[in-house]
Amino acid sequence: MARRLRMVGTNSGNNGCPTLYEVEDSGDYLVQGDAVTDPAELAQLRNVKPGEGFVTVPRELLANFGPKEPVHVPQFISFDEFDGMFETFAHSAWRLETRRRYASDEDTDTYQQFARGERVAWDLEDPWCVSRRQQSAQGKRFERVRIVDSPATPGQLYLLDNARRNAAVGEDIRNLARSDADSLRLPAEDFWLFDSRVVALLHFDQGDGMTGVELVTNPVDVLRYCQARDAAWHLAKPHGEFAAQVTSTV
Repeated sequence: MARRLRMVGTNSGNNGCPTLYEVEDSGDYLVQGDAVTDPAELAQLRNVKPGEGFVTVPRELLANFGPKEPVHVPQFISFDEFDGMFETFAHSAWRLETRRRYASDEDTDTYQQFARGERVAWDLEDPWCVSRRQQSAQGKRFERVRIVDSPATPGQLYLLDNARRNAAVGEDIRNLARSDADSLRLPAEDFWLFDSRVVALLHFDQGDGMTGVELVTNPVDVLRYCQARDAAWHLAKPHGEFAAQVTSTV
């Protein structure tokens, strides 16, 4: 069914574009404007999907007729789109892990091996490892800091062992004591920071299962996550050095 559009305003009198429309009952807006067709301009655009088009919008059109109230509308992406970000980022992918357990880990054969006290046989040829090696070979950086309690939880001990696999495929894995994370006032959030410009904020349910991925692109908010990265990375220790110092709950 066609969407109902309400014309909000125009800077062009009765002569056509540019014009701003509100899509009724949705909170979305539609912009009418001159199509961008210059190949040199189109080549500068990023993450263009098939079928997308682009128009030039005068600043005064948005200033005069755009919504004035600040409203935060979370932007969620699919897990497939999230996976794709690890192929399309340009320079760096940085992760902060703050949770005491991850339910998805406990569903794996490797976790069961670890829980039985066996040496985990990490498969360095699975698709995840192959992709990480390929991206690292292009000069891209994968880094992460994992926060660990004292004493460490079983899930955190598993990830300390898991760091062997990460390091083998090109990731720089470091750990930070929970007490140090608290003193740094790090956010109690799990997130990936891509190219210091976009954040993928990971959402979890009460059972520690990941439920969604929210994109954060507001520069002010992204800066906060960049500051958290810099503070955590400064105090975090390489996983091998850290592992020798941890105490276990089991």
